Amino acid sequence: MNQMSGRKVLVAGGAGFLGSALCERLVLQGNEVTCLDSLLSGRIQNLETIWNTEGFRFVECDVRDGMPEGEFAEIWNLACPASPPLYQIDPVGTLMTNVVGMHAVLERARRCGARVFQASTSEIYGDPDVHPQPESYRGSVSTTGPRACYDEGKRAAEALCFDFHRKYGVEIKVARIFNTYGPRMDAGDGRVVSNFIVSALRGLPLQLYGDGSQTRSFCYRDDLIDGILLLMAARPDFTGPVNLGNPVEFSIRELAELVVELTHSSSPIQYAPLPTDDPRQRKPDISLAKAELGWAPPTPLVEGLKKTIAYFEASLSAGAPIAGSR
Repeated sequence: MNQMSGRKVLVAGGAGFLGSALCERLVLQGNEVTCLDSLLSGRIQNLETIWNTEGFRFVECDVRDGMPEGEFAEIWNLACPASPPLYQIDPVGTLMTNVVGMHAVLERARRCGARVFQASTSEIYGDPDVHPQPESYRGSVSTTGPRACYDEGKRAAEALCFDFHRKYGVEIKVARIFNTYGPRMDAGDGRVVSNFIVSALRGLPLQLYGDGSQTRSFCYRDDLIDGILLLMAARPDFTGPVNLGNPVEFSIRELAELVVELTHSSSPIQYAPLPTDDPRQRKPDISLAKAELGWAPPTPLVEGLKKTIAYFEASLSAGAPIAGSR
């Protein structure tokens, strides 16, 4: 990863939960970072630690509308809301961000010879029939359901990456990111970890969908950033896609109970109907990441949750509007 210092890089979606952590790490490595974000789901506050750092600049722009001028060695594409409540607000916009935005990134990379990172997702596996999910599994995804704008958009973005790679020789790195959590999550975006933590801290009921038996595998943010940095620094012929996530599986009910315990909350657990196309199981097979990148996430869920809870406690104490909707 030290070989990545001193480069001019562009991060699309750089003010988001993961994008801001990536920008911070790239700046600390000594890179010249241009952060592009429409601020639809990203927040300027996420960039406070590097805002005045030499070599960092922010451009408010939608990735579909063009990108800043300049030659870049790397373009990191993390542009797109990642939680169902947010991406379902404007499903057409979500699909177009994934397709038109990805095309814009790849065209710029083709012109300036940049290496491209695409933040793909475990959602391309849909409601999987294979468990855990290896990269060879082609998925079970509905093209007509309410999640299709995101799931199919990410699948199309992967296809564009590999077509540009084959046709134009664009160097690509595709990561399929599984559930990730940590500081700077936006409590209003509908993700289960932040929803549970904020509800528990406020003494509100924790809402589970279905019976809470559906499973997820939760990866701490900093572990995920380590993984994508290793992928981007990997040899040119290793394109991915590669699963990046924590292979330790928990039920949503187990997560709720753990959050209540760690926050010392008296919040009750409530149940609601399971949303359409909500996956029953989600667990990555990370054999490829281990073999090619030497990567596996070291942070146990309990330790990561403690850090995330501390972040939200501090935000609540400071009076930050973290519990509202957009």
